[in-house]
Amino acid sequence: RALFAEYAAELSDPEQRRLYEEEVAALERERGVEVRFVHPAAGYVVRTSQAGSRRCYLNVCSNPHIAPPDARPESGGHRWALPYSLAPGREELGRGGQRRLVYDVVFHPAALRLASRNARFRRLLSDTALEAVERHCAVQLDRANASVLRGTKYKGVPQAPVIRTPLPGGAPPPPADGDSPLPPF
Repeated sequence: RALFAEYAAELSDPEQRRLYEEEVAALERERGVEVRFVHPAAGYVVRTSQAGSRRCYLNVCSNPHIAPPDARPESGGHRWALPYSLAPGREELGRGGQRRLVYDVVFHPAALRLASRNARFRRLLSDTALEAVERHCAVQLDRANASVLRGTKYKGVPQAPVIRTPLPGGAPPPPADGDSPLPPF
């Protein structure tokens, strides 16, 4: 128990988390990939169900690493481009021990500011989040009964997904000494 308590305390320590992220970034840089951790800042929560029976929550969050929203004028209005990052869904325990699915859809902070001022834009942002989860996670969500939870900014425990981008030089070539214990690719 003492070892487990020590491990849990180490995981929740912000200094240890920062050190872990720096080590992961250094290892990925050696492989020719730039890594940025996307720490979601709470926005609002959309409650819906998956497959008609399973409770599901979409955390609509923000992070400045995501590109800002872009509007292009068209006849009759504007066409919005809303870049986002979608973390894989995770299962968490809710009240009463019920399992619930939680998805984080992360937009730029400007998108959430616009959504806080305009109900139509909030509906657009929520629809985009629902569509993103349906498309990328291959699930069917109940859009007719989807609703924004008032007073709730985030459900579950925040997790930081990663954005990977290849570096211009690419990955360095493996050593050609032939002494590798691994078979060739």
